[in-house]
Amino acid sequence: MDAWFAVNWYELFVPSNSILELFIRGSIVYLLLFFVLRFIPTRQLGMLGITDLLVVVLFAEAAQNAMATTYTSITEGVALVGTVIFWSYIINWLGYKFPLLQKFLNPPPLLLVKNGRLIERNLAKELITEEEIMSQLRQQGIELLKEVKIAYMEADGGISVIPHNSKKDNIAEK
Repeated sequence: MDAWFAVNWYELFVPSNSILELFIRGSIVYLLLFFVLRFIPTRQLGMLGITDLLVVVLFAEAAQNAMATTYTSITEGVALVGTVIFWSYIINWLGYKFPLLQKFLNPPPLLLVKNGRLIERNLAKELITEEEIMSQLRQQGIELLKEVKIAYMEADGGISVIPHNSKKDNIAEK
């Protein structure tokens, strides 16, 4: 019965691995996943940004390991979570400070439809079928392709659409 309430405080807080090693391991995994995910077609990521996805996945993994005693100390889990926060912040900060890098981190919008015509090359690049783009257009209240002035795949995987009858068109006609 005493074993139920015994706490090994040393094992709970003193890491069994070097904090530097944990930082290096966490950094390698984060950066490797970031670069792999950066080149996956955007539509497969949905509405979640790359760094958001990495943070969620790696937080869950690091926290789970610390709580499930896969690591022998809470300190190791905290070090890995800190590493994820560090790289997430640094990558976003670098993208903010250096616009050229931002273009790599978050791809520019990709033209999918122009004046009612599909841009087949760009659809193929993102692995989007005509049925899928039409589904996205219908969800935005557009029934026919010819109603679309321009449609873009945004960096977050969403599709923005400007129909021919937009407010800008109406102002230009007056």
